[in-house]
Amino acid sequence: MAGITFLGAARNVTGSRFLVESKNGRVLVDCGLYQERDLVDRNWEPFPVPPGSIDAVLLTHAHLDHCGYLPRLLKDGFSGPVICTEPTEAIARIVLLDSARIQEEDVAYKQRRHRQQGRKSPHSYEPLYTVTDAEAVFPRFKACSYDSPVPVIEGITVFFRDAGHILGSAIIEMKIREDGRERTVVFSGDLGRYGTILLSDPSVIERADCVLVEATYGDREHEATDQALNTISEIFEATRRAGGNILIPSFAIERAQEILYHMDQLLNQDRIPHLVTFLDSPMAIKVTEVYRRFTQYLNPLAVENGDGSLFDFPLLQLTRSAEESKAINHIKGSAVIIAGSGMCTGGRIKHHLIRNISRPESCILFVGYQAVGTLGRHILRRPPEVRIFGSPRLLKARVEQINGLSAHAGRSELLRWMDGFTQPPEKIFVIHGEEKAAEAFVAELEERFPSEIKAPAFGETCSL
Repeated sequence: MAGITFLGAARNVTGSRFLVESKNGRVLVDCGLYQERDLVDRNWEPFPVPPGSIDAVLLTHAHLDHCGYLPRLLKDGFSGPVICTEPTEAIARIVLLDSARIQEEDVAYKQRRHRQQGRKSPHSYEPLYTVTDAEAVFPRFKACSYDSPVPVIEGITVFFRDAGHILGSAIIEMKIREDGRERTVVFSGDLGRYGTILLSDPSVIERADCVLVEATYGDREHEATDQALNTISEIFEATRRAGGNILIPSFAIERAQEILYHMDQLLNQDRIPHLVTFLDSPMAIKVTEVYRRFTQYLNPLAVENGDGSLFDFPLLQLTRSAEESKAINHIKGSAVIIAGSGMCTGGRIKHHLIRNISRPESCILFVGYQAVGTLGRHILRRPPEVRIFGSPRLLKARVEQINGLSAHAGRSELLRWMDGFTQPPEKIFVIHGEEKAAEAFVAELEERFPSEIKAPAFGETCSL
C-alpha cells in the first residue's frame, strides 16, 4: 500500500517536503527550505532517503520554503524531473539563484565577522549550495498547464489545479493506481484567499480519499482588505507627518506585486500621500516581470484595471544595484521602502532596518506572515533591543502589522475550501501550521468531517 512520510511543514510552517512511496517508486511533493531559526539545522542534515532513489519532484509553487532545497537535493544525487506550472518554473529560477547568491554572501560575511570576533561557526564555512548548484536544477524543470493530466511514474498521474496563492501556484491532485485500485490524494499546497484582485479563487476539488491541507492561519481570521487599506492610509499619512520612512518587509513573490497594485489604486484615489516609493529588491523586480509575462494566470479584472501598466506608477523607483539601494539613505523627507526578505531573515531590508529601527518617526509595516524564530517575528514582539548583523539596536520605530493582504487563506476560507468535497475524505492531514494553529484546525475539522484527522509529526509515515 502506498504511504507518505512528512519530512517538513509538519507541526511547523516551512520546509515543505512530502515523500510519497508506492511499489513503483518515490515521488517528492515540494522540496523546500526550513526558515524557522530553531529548525534551520534540518537543511544541513542528510536527506532521510537517498536523493537518487526519488523518481520525481512536484512543486506546488515557487516560494523558498517549497522549492529552496532543490539544488541540494540534486547535489546529493537526485536526477529526475521537477514538474510544475510554467509561472512556477519561471519564478523558481529567480528564487533559487537569489537563495544561492545570498548563501554565498552570508558565508563570506560570517567568515569575516567570526574572524574579527575570534569565533567559530557551528557549520563549515560553505553555503548549503552555490549559484552553480542552483543553475544545475534548471534542465530538470518540466512545465505543465493547469487541469491537464501529467504522468509522473508508472501508476501515478497528477493534475495541477489553481491554488490562488501566488502566480502559478497549484493544488496537486494525485491519482495512485496500485494493486488493482485507485486512490486520490490531494495536496492543498498553500491556499490563496477568495475574492482577491490579482488571482483567481482556489479551485474546488470535489473528491479525494486523502487530503493534506495547510493551516498557516488555521486558528485565526484575516481582517477585510478594505480595512487593511484604510490602515495603510493612516500609517502612511502619520509617518509622513512625522518625517519618517515606511519600511515594508515584503516577500518578493505576490506580496510585493499586490502592494504595488494597491498603492497605485490608493494614489489614484488620493488616499495615501504621494511619496517616492522604492522597490528595493532585485528579485521582486524580476518576479514582477514574470507577472507581466503571464497575465493569462491573473484575475482578468486586475488586467483590465491596470491600464496596461500593471504594478507601476510615477513615484515608483526600481533599485536593482547595491549602489542604488545605498543611495536611498540620502533621500530627504519621507519615503516608502519595499524590500526583502519578507521575514527579515536576510536581504536588503536588514540594512534599511539598521538605518530606521531606532527612529521614532519611522514605521516598520509587516504585511505578511512572520514565522517563529525569524527576525520579523521578534520585531513584532516589540522588544527594547533587536540584534541585527550581530549588533544590538534600540527599537524605537513604530511597528505595525496588517493581515488583510495575506496570500494565505484564513480559518474560514480554509474551511470553505474543505467544504467543497462532496463526500468526506477518509483521511485528512493538517500541515503547514505551527503547533497551536494545527491543533486548532484539527479540532475545527473534527466537528465537520467523520474522517481520520491528524496533524502528523516530523518524520511520521502514514498509509494512503
